[in-house]
Amino acid sequence: MAVLVNGRMRSWSRPRELSDQRGIWAEISTLSTSSAKRRCRRMIGFDTIRPTRFSRKESHMKRVVLTAISFALLLTSTSEGEAPDANVASDSTGNVNLEQATLGGKQFWSDELCYGGWRIQRNTFTGHCRLLDGENVRRAWGKFAECLNRLSELERQGEVERMKSRVVLVLHGLGRTRSSMDKLCRHLEEHGDYTTINISYASTRHSVAHHAAALGRIINHLDQAEEINFVGHSLGNLVVRHYLADQTDPAKELRPDRRILRIVMLAPPNNGSVLAVRLKKNPLFRTFWGESGIEIAEQWGQLEKNLAVPQCEFGIIAGGRGSEPGLNPLLPGDNDLVLTVEETRLPGANDFIVLPVSHSFIMTNQLVHQHTLRFLEGGRF
Repeated sequence: MAVLVNGRMRSWSRPRELSDQRGIWAEISTLSTSSAKRRCRRMIGFDTIRPTRFSRKESHMKRVVLTAISFALLLTSTSEGEAPDANVASDSTGNVNLEQATLGGKQFWSDELCYGGWRIQRNTFTGHCRLLDGENVRRAWGKFAECLNRLSELERQGEVERMKSRVVLVLHGLGRTRSSMDKLCRHLEEHGDYTTINISYASTRHSVAHHAAALGRIINHLDQAEEINFVGHSLGNLVVRHYLADQTDPAKELRPDRRILRIVMLAPPNNGSVLAVRLKKNPLFRTFWGESGIEIAEQWGQLEKNLAVPQCEFGIIAGGRGSEPGLNPLLPGDNDLVLTVEETRLPGANDFIVLPVSHSFIMTNQLVHQHTLRFLEGGRF
């Protein structure tokens, strides 16, 4: 069997006694970087070397998995962890792209640039990028600069639409995808003079700070926008607040982008989450809510220090019954099944309203759509 080792294909005859992890560890040790070795060990589960008997079939499967992982790690080792920078020249790797439909990024990809319905995304595991068109068809892949160059070519060819001057950046919640915000985006575009950018980010895979940094890169590429607004659901609001904090430093005279006008927060956990604290030791919670969820549940005090109170106009829409008890009898006071109304409040808000909606479906409610557009237009619900 052929195995990729240090960039070269080498033959690997099937030894009679590949019956323990040391044989596979020997192959891991040939990987070109120490980080690749560690990632490969973690992904396969060989954090410790303990002789264990495997069947011939199991040994074969582990070799196949190792070969695939080795190829992926070596292929992307030069681009992983790079901060995308349009001003940095990058030699093309000559990637051959076969245009194919994708799911658009479902917890494994985060947007780095969004423009005219197109987006450049970075893979959360390998670090490589891809360029998707408005139908989620992959049109290029490789390094960020390569995808950006291809996008520029397509724009010159007239395949990329220009944005309107008024932009609304929309961020989904924890464990959700941008598809959950589609109805809201359609309403804003059909009834308002906006270009909506429905951002995709791997909410369960990284920290809030990581997502905020990616949001900053998206904003830095919005050269045509004259006005920028935000609509966030749940965790998406913490990402926005963290971005605003990252961009604020009075000592350095640093302040957020001056084009930012208004923010609408849908069911934001502005004061943490009692439910998350109660579930923090639950293995299913830790698995599915990921790093950002654990930050809310276990590290709220530290996270809150890095969340800014917006200096622009912002309004909050909370879900609940309008009276006690709320939709979830296990939570104190009025609530939307996940957050209490009090947990959504934030001093300085220009307006605050409670609507009869649940946390998970607040973004699909027609009444919420109407109130969101009204605030974006006039600063009041």
